[in-house]
Amino acid sequence: MSGPKLIQSNSSAYQYPLLIKQLLHVPLETRPEQEIIYSDVTRQDYWTLRHRIGQLASFLKGAGVEAGSTVAVMDWDSHRYLECYFAIPMMGAILMTANLRLSQEQIIYTLNDSGAKTLLINAEFLELFASIRSQLVNIDCFILLDDNEIKSVPRGFLGEYEDLLSNSSPDFVFPDFDENTWATTFYTTGTTGLPKGVSFSHRQLVLHTLSAASALTSAPDQGRIHRDDVYMPMTPMYHVHAWGMPYVATMLGLKQVYPGRYTAEGILELIAREKVSFSHGVPTLLQMILSCPAVDDVDLNGWKVIVGGSSLSRGLAQAALERGIDVFGGYGMSETCPLLTLSHVKAGVPRGHGLDIELRMTAGLPIPLVDLRVVDKDMRDVARDGKTAGAIVARAPWLTQGYMHNQEASEQLWLGGYLHTNDIGVIDKDGYLKITDRVKDMIKTGGEWVSSLELEEMIAGHVSVSEVAVIGIADPKWGERPLPIIVLKDGYPADEQAIRKHLREYAIRGVIPKFALPDRIAFVEKIEKTSVGKVDKKLLREKYRSAA
Repeated sequence: MSGPKLIQSNSSAYQYPLLIKQLLHVPLETRPEQEIIYSDVTRQDYWTLRHRIGQLASFLKGAGVEAGSTVAVMDWDSHRYLECYFAIPMMGAILMTANLRLSQEQIIYTLNDSGAKTLLINAEFLELFASIRSQLVNIDCFILLDDNEIKSVPRGFLGEYEDLLSNSSPDFVFPDFDENTWATTFYTTGTTGLPKGVSFSHRQLVLHTLSAASALTSAPDQGRIHRDDVYMPMTPMYHVHAWGMPYVATMLGLKQVYPGRYTAEGILELIAREKVSFSHGVPTLLQMILSCPAVDDVDLNGWKVIVGGSSLSRGLAQAALERGIDVFGGYGMSETCPLLTLSHVKAGVPRGHGLDIELRMTAGLPIPLVDLRVVDKDMRDVARDGKTAGAIVARAPWLTQGYMHNQEASEQLWLGGYLHTNDIGVIDKDGYLKITDRVKDMIKTGGEWVSSLELEEMIAGHVSVSEVAVIGIADPKWGERPLPIIVLKDGYPADEQAIRKHLREYAIRGVIPKFALPDRIAFVEKIEKTSVGKVDKKLLREKYRSAA
């Protein structure tokens, strides 16, 4: 009985492993003069990028970094970080992107758990470094990253990045190796327990890059990325490879702008000066930019912005569209590298209102190679009617294979052979996915489930609301009750009755059941966020745990 036949390879044929270094071939051949800008600090072209990648690998090898070594980086978004994205994995080493927004204890844990022996650290974090240095059990090589041309480096450091580069050869030969070689690692900011380490191979990152680029460049109009775009991330480079977009931008040969530390004024200044046309980030940052007084002096027309991390609200979508921003949603998570879907609006839909806004607010359509399902408890597909909710599970060639040093959590993540996102959603007849809640954020009141995201979307539609989060709080009679936590727009009073009346209209129309209406509302000056700008519902639940 015969089976599938393998292609017989000629011994002289090049096997072309899918390695990160392969992403550099075309831009260096076709766009070598294209610019890479770091804030107001430096400008360089792609040939200089390749030159510096070689220098970085040379001095890291001299510092003892070899294939399989882990190198940690603590920096703001910069040209240096982009160089690390390439040089470290291209050596066969592992890039560990340390999350700057974690607590001190979590930073120590993640650096130790990753096994990193080399640390590249921005001078702005030296005070933090001094307080944790004695607790770093593996790291024995420290390299300073600095924008201010300091004359000395701290005791025990190998040196300063630019000095080390200038004294190193750019002619490092990056070898071929197995495309399944471990390339990157970072830590998820989950709501329970210690951060979990995830890892990705060269093959996974290259396939993610190719699929993301395919999805973005194949859009007929809305959300379409092309070679003349100017890219600037608004997702930190320490968080899920900045959604993988620096790899996409480099492969396509785009002009790239790295803003350093995020400020609304700084981002707006770079958009105006460098003609930025493509970005991505969480809703909070886009809201901050649109609320900045300087926004009135900047033309944002045609700026393409993917919003992820949290759902895109109707109010934010409308505010962005009124500014001429081509805003649309995307969906993924740390474990998925991260992209699974993008909410490109299909051709023929009138822009700026109605169905157009509804589709932009969804998680979107699966990008190429993603097998995305919405299933019931028995892993059967639910109806694709836009109403029947189920658990979102996925397969794609770039999903993490498990959590580092945590076999039990890894088995739960991949139960049944699909990665479980722990999100709940619906999918319509056209394939658009809408997230209706996180499993852990659903509120069970009187035995019935209430979607916190659904309530948030409705409340966000009230004219007075700037930001809202809904959590469940303990109730002796009903088990849990929904509690909206609201930040008001400037000049609006804390009018609880107005919010109640607004929600009752939805109940009267049958959009939500009456038991979903909250008993009380909390008005606050700010809503706590996680290290990557998402609403921190774990912290909010702890804060309001005793609320009656």
